Amino acid sequence: MSVVDHHAVELGPRISEAEVGDYIALLKPRVMSLVIFTALVGLVIAPGHVHPILAFTSILCIAVGAGASGALNMALEGDIDAKMTRTANRPIPRGRITQPEAMAFGLTLAFFSVITLGTLVNWLAGGLLAFTIFFYVVIYTMWLKRWTAQNIVIGGAAGALPPVVAWAAATGSLSMEPVLLFLIIFFWTPPHFWALALFRSDDYARAGIPMLPVVAGPDATRLQILLYTVVLVATAVAPWPLGYFDAVYGVTSLALGAGMMALAINVYRRREGKAALRATRRLFAFSIFYLFALFATLLLEVVVRAVAPAIGAIASAIG
Repeated sequence: MSVVDHHAVELGPRISEAEVGDYIALLKPRVMSLVIFTALVGLVIAPGHVHPILAFTSILCIAVGAGASGALNMALEGDIDAKMTRTANRPIPRGRITQPEAMAFGLTLAFFSVITLGTLVNWLAGGLLAFTIFFYVVIYTMWLKRWTAQNIVIGGAAGALPPVVAWAAATGSLSMEPVLLFLIIFFWTPPHFWALALFRSDDYARAGIPMLPVVAGPDATRLQILLYTVVLVATAVAPWPLGYFDAVYGVTSLALGAGMMALAINVYRRREGKAALRATRRLFAFSIFYLFALFATLLLEVVVRAVAPAIGAIASAIG
């Protein structure tokens, strides 16, 4: 008859139940995709020529750095995520991955992304990537998010830095263009996330997060969304008359800005019932399209400028 040492079983190492998909979820793939896209635009519109391998390395390191930030954010917010409907199915609340495992995973990715970018590309880009991760994890996640209703406003700086990092990777320096891209994303962040917070306010209240609708109320949030949208639209249009971006970008920015303003005004006016819910959901969804379309226009302009001479030469040869 065998005797089972229960203490040995209890003290034995935990066998992780995590699968590859759980670790991918830690990276916040949706956020990472936006980071990759905005960084790609910053890289492509930068002057000069970047070797394709260095360009790929830069985007990969920025993507991995963003994933590291997401993993560390989840490691530090497991208690919050477990209380919110939107995040309750993340790997840590479900018990698929432990907090130490997520922390180790995130720190490893952060270290190698920064070291690789700094060593293989340049240390200005590597330093900016390190600052971006630090800002998101320490300043935003550990401090701002739990203590102030301005968490999204100040914390938005982390999400606005990827195109700046990419520009630095391409040029080894900084200039006004990446600063303008930074400001566009920075001012885009509050109306985008506050629209989400309006129809997820119960989630944030249950988790004890001082999001603006919870602290100041929905009406004050609607006013702030409208004000920040005005600033966003003006900031996004400004590079055209200042001569940094072309007319195609300017016209696109005006058209998209008109859509953002109309939806923000609708959110401000519709304050009760299903109409209010629809208004906030529409603004949230359109804000994603707005930023994508704005940056895609910049990318398209660069492609057209690169291809136009070749097309002109072919046309002349045919003619």
